[in-house]
Amino acid sequence: MIFRTKFQYIFKYKDGGEHVVKLTEKQKRFIDYYIETGNATESARRAGYSEKYINTNASKLLQNTTIKAAITARLKALEDKRIAKADEVLKFLTATLRGEVKDEQIVVEGTGDGCSKASLVETRASVRDRIKAAENLLKRYPSDMDAKEQQLKLAKLEQELKDAGQDDDNDVQIIDDIGAEYEDHQTE
Repeated sequence: MIFRTKFQYIFKYKDGGEHVVKLTEKQKRFIDYYIETGNATESARRAGYSEKYINTNASKLLQNTTIKAAITARLKALEDKRIAKADEVLKFLTATLRGEVKDEQIVVEGTGDGCSKASLVETRASVRDRIKAAENLLKRYPSDMDAKEQQLKLAKLEQELKDAGQDDDNDVQIIDDIGAEYEDHQTE
């Protein structure tokens, strides 16, 4: 686990140990700009490195293990904030199912004299949305009945395969039921 403080990264290891890495202000700015742009040269320029240094060493900044680890840690932290995890999705679906999720609808009301007024009205999830949330939740948590139904379908398919395999004729048969009709129309 990595914690960022003002000028340093603290690497905490599973065994309880930790390693503190201090970054210079330029390195810290480089990391921030690199995450923003994805371009080492531009990031070094914005961070305040000299043009001479940038021309020869900008890509070497990315090879620095401390900077590389810091960039990886920051990207992971950003990813964790932006991307919904499975538990967050399940909580949202459950809240929708229970009618706890609110939605805003625009409602236009007549005020008289041919004029109207639009306003926002907060509403609960519709019954259709709640049913869809329930279906999505059930897909993730199959019931015992679903498992039994799947086993029955599987057994039926296996039996059909066995029955099909008992034919002595393993030849492929092509049935042309369109050809005769097509030829009848051609002769007319």
